[in-house]
Amino acid sequence: MSGAPRLRSTNVADSEARPVLGPNGNKTGSLSSRKPTSKPQRKAEKLRDEVASAKEKNSHQLSSNVTSSPKSHSISAPSVLRRHEQLLHSNLSLNASCSSDASTDSFHSRASTGRLTRSNSLVSRRKPFVSKPRSVASDGSWESLPDGSQSKKRCAWVTPNTELCYAAFHDEEWGVPVHDDKKLFELLALSSALSELTWPVILNKRHIFREVFSDFDPVAVSKLNEKKMIAPGTTASSLLSELKLRAIIENARQISKVVDEFGSFDKYIWSFVNHKPIASRFRYPRQVPVKTPKADVISKDLVRRGFRGVGPTVVYCFMQVAGLTNDHLTSCFRFHECIAAAEGKEENNGIIMNNNAREQKESDNVIESDLSIAIDELSFSSE
Repeated sequence: MSGAPRLRSTNVADSEARPVLGPNGNKTGSLSSRKPTSKPQRKAEKLRDEVASAKEKNSHQLSSNVTSSPKSHSISAPSVLRRHEQLLHSNLSLNASCSSDASTDSFHSRASTGRLTRSNSLVSRRKPFVSKPRSVASDGSWESLPDGSQSKKRCAWVTPNTELCYAAFHDEEWGVPVHDDKKLFELLALSSALSELTWPVILNKRHIFREVFSDFDPVAVSKLNEKKMIAPGTTASSLLSELKLRAIIENARQISKVVDEFGSFDKYIWSFVNHKPIASRFRYPRQVPVKTPKADVISKDLVRRGFRGVGPTVVYCFMQVAGLTNDHLTSCFRFHECIAAAEGKEENNGIIMNNNAREQKESDNVIESDLSIAIDELSFSSE
């Protein structure tokens, strides 16, 4: 009983040598190298400091009060130290178990795919996205109109998000052979406007275009005053740029010259394709070109005649919409309808030509009969 009883050391050096069970086994680092990133670790360090201060206090009291009952101090001090040490180890083990549980609960692996996915607790919070079924053809064309009504297959660029005016334009006008000079001039002007606007925007403002350009009558448009047309604040200036407005007026003047030379703009423009539409028979949208050698030839001839804004791309777009080339996909229902319309036009032209030839023959016969009668009368009077 001489001297103070030896207390169990709880220095930091002793605790560093003691391994702690972690998520990866007993190969964890020392406690001093691990940063106190959670509350249990900070609490453990606090308890460790309290144990050290209690040790110093108890040793001081034992040295000053040797005559007092040391038995009671020798019993109470070690019990307090053991209790604090147990709390320290319990907090450290609790921290390790919590971290391991959190790591195992947050993710789980799939053996089949080798990917890590979130646990069901997180997934259950999110509402699953259910995509609406859409009817798509095997070649990418849509089977339903933008308004939801069921119909036949269309070209792949007509989707459910397409505006109704453009869908109707595809179903009624695009690719149909046109032989009216006013309509051809309108389509040429609208095709040149595609460099600044899109087809849906042009179609929505089509009535404004017709009002500004006098229903695309080449003779009336050629007489328009350019200065009034391009003046700021006018309706025409809000549609297109000054360059495009001047080009449309100049093209109207050149169309009038073409009419004087060929009889009609229809005969001139259709002569490049031998008065018969070109059936492209494309299966996929990627096959549809931006321009063709035929469009280059037409563009060069138009530029030579004084037309403006008629590059190969604009000309090919005009050929598509005017029916000089049938670029509907073969899966589109309009492909065969446009071919039938072209054949019907050819049949009508053939019938008209036959009727004209028949009338010409009848008129020739009448003239011959009249001449023979006149000759007979002259011979009779001379006798």
